[in-house]
Amino acid sequence: MNKKEISEIRRLFTPDRSPFTRICGCYVDGEKNKVMEMKEAFLSLPEEDMFKYFEIFKKTLSGSIGKNLMHLEFPLEQEAEGGAQEFLFRLKSSGLKDDTLLEAFYDRVIESYRETENYFIILVHGAYDIPRRAKDGMEMFDASEDVYEFILCSICPVKLSKPGLSYKAETNAINERIRDRVVEPPVSGFLFPAFTDRNTDLHSILYYSKNPDELKQEFSQQLFGCDPPLTAASQKETFNTLVADTLLDGCTYETVKSIHESLAQLMEERKDDPEPLTLMREDVKNLLESTGADASALEQFDTEFEQAAGDGQAPLFVSNVVNTRKFEIKTPDINISVKPDRTDLIETRILNGRPYFLIPADDSVEVNGIPVKPAHTEEYN
Repeated sequence: MNKKEISEIRRLFTPDRSPFTRICGCYVDGEKNKVMEMKEAFLSLPEEDMFKYFEIFKKTLSGSIGKNLMHLEFPLEQEAEGGAQEFLFRLKSSGLKDDTLLEAFYDRVIESYRETENYFIILVHGAYDIPRRAKDGMEMFDASEDVYEFILCSICPVKLSKPGLSYKAETNAINERIRDRVVEPPVSGFLFPAFTDRNTDLHSILYYSKNPDELKQEFSQQLFGCDPPLTAASQKETFNTLVADTLLDGCTYETVKSIHESLAQLMEERKDDPEPLTLMREDVKNLLESTGADASALEQFDTEFEQAAGDGQAPLFVSNVVNTRKFEIKTPDINISVKPDRTDLIETRILNGRPYFLIPADDSVEVNGIPVKPAHTEEYN
């Protein structure tokens, strides 16, 4: 799914466009006990509750593709009878009206979701009459042909409200506030099936994780039978390892700056594309070649790539491997952060036999927030 397709589904989460038919839920305590279950028609909910659920569902489809939102494809064996995809397909097709399937789903989540605190599993069924789009991009709601039937799951922590004081009108006094358990925004969830090319994609699922560096990979692997994706941090580490191990002595400041500038420029050129910008094996190899990697280094690239990134089937998202908001230089004792469009201000020099990074200080300079005047020292040539 791309950004436009995710946005199209999120726009449905309003009272006047709601596609939801039924909502179910299971409240689980820290001991993995089912404390409470609910199931009812979504439109029978009080309006105030409905709005709060819409906010939860929007959060479940929020964040960056490749960081918080991962498009996972089911292995073929998971589409056979008894597989994860086949089970989710039956759950969706039941409209969440089969109690046996619901209980089995809750059991699967509880078994695979490693959490010691209380949480609330929310499962909702929806059906979206997909409108056609005219040549100018306008939606033609009276010309739809396909229905996208789906389930959306949100897993929300349930935590005690903070202690404090509150005013009680019945006693006209300030007393200790009664603490209750509050359903917080989701930390995990999924949309099945995926909505790819504006239609049903039964072979894929969109997985959500609030924390891009904690994807709960065991949970996604057990529940969906899909290979867990690399976290955003792991993708950056993988890319950095590839660059360093391939270039070796050729991994200089100027080379790394050139790679950063190339990727930042590519992201700027493609910023309006609905599809996220990714790098496959050959893309990384071509990038290194374009920044001056010699033939002997590139001969070892495939070996280095397999060691760092596996078989290379999963892409590296450019937004994960390059930070377009800052350019950093780190030593064991000093960190330097520069605006990406002003890397030209940094020079490398050899002074008295030692390498240095030089930064001009002829503009306003502050130290601990205090304006200072640079000391006049001997000029080096």
